[in-house]
Amino acid sequence: MTFETIDYAVSDRVAEITMRRAPVNAINHQLTEEINAAYRLAKDDPGVRAVILTSAFDNAFSAGMDLAMIRGGSGLDLRRFLEKLYFEMHDLQYRMGKPTIAALTGPARAAGVTLAVSCDVLIASETASLGYPEIDVGVIPAMHFVHLPRQIGRHKAFELLFGGKPISAHEAEKHGLVNRVVPQAKVKEEARALAREFASKSPVVMRLARDSFMRANDFEYRRAIENVVETICNIIETEDAQEGLAAFNEKRPPRW
Repeated sequence: MTFETIDYAVSDRVAEITMRRAPVNAINHQLTEEINAAYRLAKDDPGVRAVILTSAFDNAFSAGMDLAMIRGGSGLDLRRFLEKLYFEMHDLQYRMGKPTIAALTGPARAAGVTLAVSCDVLIASETASLGYPEIDVGVIPAMHFVHLPRQIGRHKAFELLFGGKPISAHEAEKHGLVNRVVPQAKVKEEARALAREFASKSPVVMRLARDSFMRANDFEYRRAIENVVETICNIIETEDAQEGLAAFNEKRPPRW
């Protein structure tokens, strides 16, 4: 299979998916579809026992959704995209049967955080940070309304989701959002070492146990995600959302 926005390679029973949509892995339909296709390859390959998602760029893991894709669009257009990014990717991760690791080479924002937290384990470089700036352009970090309060509690989650300010990798580690923080030059090495450790386990036991873990921790996750997708698709139709997106594109403060 030929990819244009990612690289896919298998070594030591580990599949590595490397995003390379310059300059900051802004997420569009193609990048999402290619990541999902790579997940399917890894899932269906008996020679793969663990999966890493990472970036080719040290300056960014992913800057989030390509806002040019949704500016001026309809709620239906956004829904089509989110069905791939939220529902399809979630289902692929849910049924992967193999551990998945996000190796954050740099900052992750908005939907870029979605890509990271969809994985089982997050390894972050010291230069990485996580942020939910959607509120500043008149939209919402929809999936994270579901994910973040479960990870760090309602009150801290509210501050991050509605304040829009990022947190450092070290602070994210303190709150349990990432597993460990390592020097920039070591982040992929650390992820590969952990992936090889996972890959050394019984693949049958790993699949059965991970499936059980996913079921035990789902807690109506899919239904909750569908609820927030309804909200963001309604928001994108508002004048304020379109003004926020236009202001971001024109590099000016929004006029709410």
